[in-house]
Amino acid sequence: MATFIIGLVILIGGAALYGRFCEKVFGPDDRKTPAYTKEDGVDFVPMKGWKNSLINLLNIAGTGPIIGPIQGILFGPIAFLTIPIGNIIGGAMHDYFSGMICLRDGGTQMPEMIRRYSPKGIYKFYNIFVCVMLLLVGAVFIYTPGDIAATQVFGFTGKASDPTTWIIYGVIFLYYLIATVFPIDAIIGKVYPIFGGILLFSAIGVFIGIFVNGYPLLNIWDDWSSPILTIASSGKPFTYADYFANGHFLPIFFVTVACGILSGFHSTQTAIISRTMKSEKQGRNTFYNMMVLEGFIAMVWAAGAMGVYNLALQSPEATLATGTVGVVCKQLLGHIGGIIALIGVIVLPITSGDTALRALRLSLSETMHIDQSTNGKRIKLALPIFALVIAILVFAKVNNNGFMILWRYFAWANQTLALFALMCIAVWMFENGKAKWAWMPMIPGCFYAFICVTYIANAKIGFNIPWTIAYIIGVVCAVAYVIACCMYGKKRAAKKLSLDN
Repeated sequence: MATFIIGLVILIGGAALYGRFCEKVFGPDDRKTPAYTKEDGVDFVPMKGWKNSLINLLNIAGTGPIIGPIQGILFGPIAFLTIPIGNIIGGAMHDYFSGMICLRDGGTQMPEMIRRYSPKGIYKFYNIFVCVMLLLVGAVFIYTPGDIAATQVFGFTGKASDPTTWIIYGVIFLYYLIATVFPIDAIIGKVYPIFGGILLFSAIGVFIGIFVNGYPLLNIWDDWSSPILTIASSGKPFTYADYFANGHFLPIFFVTVACGILSGFHSTQTAIISRTMKSEKQGRNTFYNMMVLEGFIAMVWAAGAMGVYNLALQSPEATLATGTVGVVCKQLLGHIGGIIALIGVIVLPITSGDTALRALRLSLSETMHIDQSTNGKRIKLALPIFALVIAILVFAKVNNNGFMILWRYFAWANQTLALFALMCIAVWMFENGKAKWAWMPMIPGCFYAFICVTYIANAKIGFNIPWTIAYIIGVVCAVAYVIACCMYGKKRAAKKLSLDN
């Protein structure tokens, strides 16, 4: 339990210190924001600070900070330290600067930010990559809340052959279509405060329940080698020590935990919120602190999962199943409280999926210069997007290993997407006289370049290269990434200086 508490102290203390430092480096001022200069009543709409913060939290926090930590905690209590440290210097910094740069540049979406601060080849590749990534997000965030609702709330089978599964998916789809097309304040701005209340109940309820129920949480200095239960499929005892030793902590842990530490998907969401902010000075709370709250959610679910594993209430084999979520909620909060908490868990991915598809529509319209001034024109662009999401969802549901394949591509693509934003943040710093602070995006950028390249080089869904060679390739690519970012940043800074003179 002590390591868990230390991790929370790191998360809260780090947010207070490094968050203020990030704000000082960026330098928010009192200039008019795009919400006023470009107000259109649809996407550019001034909204209150608390509402922007809550909407951003619900946008960025999907099933990643729940399912990811439930799997990641199998590596042991080291997760209680790596999650908060990575969140503070990586994820929250990434969210803050990507959101603030989009805000400063007129409420641009991420494709436009990439176009402004990266070479043309990178921009073209990003446009394709982000579209694929957002389609995967949309599919994952229909599949997971739909299955949790079907199996844990309504008691259905959740199987592809059960009509109720597709009915639930259909209801989520209908909401997504409405939220993707209609004005952000009319739909998202009205229902999100309700969703936020349910979310807070679920997260805080599980957090308090961990202490009230005295969940046994290992410390980093404890013995990790004691068997906690027997794995049914193999008959072998499970220990955190064995999993850590054989599970390739680097890179598997960081790809697995994903959103609780760093998420490239978030940059597409902070760009949306940059269009509804009344002041640049709201940025730290809206962007940085909301990512820290997602880190808190990840910590809570990691602790809840470790507790049910240590009490032998759930097998680690079920970590990707929705069952673990249900066990944690109902065991800690009782049947009624557990159902409410489960609704909070369902709300998280739904409120990320709708804005993921909204971001995809906005990105495509901005990149391809498609008029989105009327509902009819927005629906016309949204329909082919939804058709592709349906195709991915059907594949994932009908095939035995479909969801596993979908989840792995989603997790890897999510982290890889962050490399684009981190590069642009560094280039922006070089170009705006802040080159001495370029280490801020380059440290997580270098680390995640290694993580993402190593993972896809070795993974069966990637190149299936042996681990030793994959690690070497990862190191080489990480070094090349930093060199390329710095060289391009210096080139852009020199060009701007010559134009100014």
